Amino acid sequence: MTTIAARLDAVRARIAAAARHAGRDPADVKLLAVSKTWPAEAVREAAAAGQRAFGENYVQEGVDKVEALRALGLEWHFIGPLQSNKTRPVANAFDWVHGIDRLKIAERLSAQRDVHLPPLDVCIQVNVSGEDSKSGVAPDEAGALAHAVAALPRLRLRGLMCIPEPSADEAVLRARFAVLRGLHDELRAAGLALDTLSMGMSHDLEPAIAEGANIVRVGTAIFGERARTAPTPTPTA
Repeated sequence: MTTIAARLDAVRARIAAAARHAGRDPADVKLLAVSKTWPAEAVREAAAAGQRAFGENYVQEGVDKVEALRALGLEWHFIGPLQSNKTRPVANAFDWVHGIDRLKIAERLSAQRDVHLPPLDVCIQVNVSGEDSKSGVAPDEAGALAHAVAALPRLRLRGLMCIPEPSADEAVLRARFAVLRGLHDELRAAGLALDTLSMGMSHDLEPAIAEGANIVRVGTAIFGERARTAPTPTPTA
């Protein structure tokens, strides 16, 4: 067994244990392997170990991997901040976009998605911890954005995503994740057909699952420490 395969097994075991502890079916929690900064061969190795869904943060790097590994039939999620001048390649290379926090970005993705492709699955990112350094719409503005995004063609609004501040206090993390779960429930009650809570990473997947996460985004626990320095984002257009 390769190192990546062994780490995948360990992460899957953590997910299953957390789900059972929360009284949930482990099959209801999807593992998204975050492969940003790792080469296509690392993704290929994870795919050989049964992993099918991968997350990327950087547009050109992600598009290159999608193209290089197209024959594997993998599912690709864009999970990083998205600039308005980078929406076209993301709209047509990826299956999901998790980080929508502005209507302008959603409108561009909708307009640029190839009509021959299925609708692009999207999540709205919510800044549940109120950090100025974090992307995401404020919780009290999430509803209006969700309804506007849901009305766009070529997109399918699936749910909400968050990245709370790091904390060693599980109660703090659960409170942050509970904010997202509460918003999700409110929007469903208001008539939106949401089914996704994208929350939880290598260090906090257990409290996220306890609060209802059904996609957890795990990178370091699968691939190890980052393979190289991340590219510096260019200014937003």
